[in-house]
Amino acid sequence: MRFPGATHRNIYVRTLVAGRRVKCSVTRFLEQRLKLTVNEKKSAVARVDERPFLGYRLREDGTLAVASHSLERVKENIRQSTRRTRGVSVERVIHDLNGRLPRWVRYFRYEKYRSVFRGLDQWIRRRLRCYVLKQKKRPYTVARFLHALGVPTERAWSGACQCRRWWKASQHPAVKEGMNVAWFHAQGVLSLTQQFESLQLLRKPPYTMSTYGGVGGRGT
Repeated sequence: MRFPGATHRNIYVRTLVAGRRVKCSVTRFLEQRLKLTVNEKKSAVARVDERPFLGYRLREDGTLAVASHSLERVKENIRQSTRRTRGVSVERVIHDLNGRLPRWVRYFRYEKYRSVFRGLDQWIRRRLRCYVLKQKKRPYTVARFLHALGVPTERAWSGACQCRRWWKASQHPAVKEGMNVAWFHAQGVLSLTQQFESLQLLRKPPYTMSTYGGVGGRGT
């Protein structure tokens, strides 16, 4: 019998005491009977919500959630795409994000709550605001840009004067008023929350699945 070089498995039991006992017995079986090596650095006994598996973590109520390291990994990818020194157009940045993030949403469609995706949407919009402001460079061009988006002149200049600190300026009310959700939608930025919600509509609960021949299975 051949085994893969590295196999990840989670074993769930009721208590930590039972977990330690099962870990010892499984380790002994793998190493003594199957002659496999168990990586002790990656093996542990912990609460169910502390051990991620395939990018997910399991909540105490049995529902799936995006693991913290998975969320940080996708944020790092977004940081690389939206770094202010990249030197490409905002349209190119949006195109790159739209090409990557939908696959991430589809993989984590079993997350129960949409708050994870809503938070990512808000964070992405702030990163893009910061990117656009940095491209405008000077307060005068920022004020003109915001005024062209419908922000009154006084408020536009109020936001433009914060542009020496790009990250802080991206949260200024005038900047958020000009580059609002509707503006991002017009630029083609995909909403992760909407994609997640559309995937939930496509999912069919298991109890609605029909069997051939009725509830009892195949008819005679």
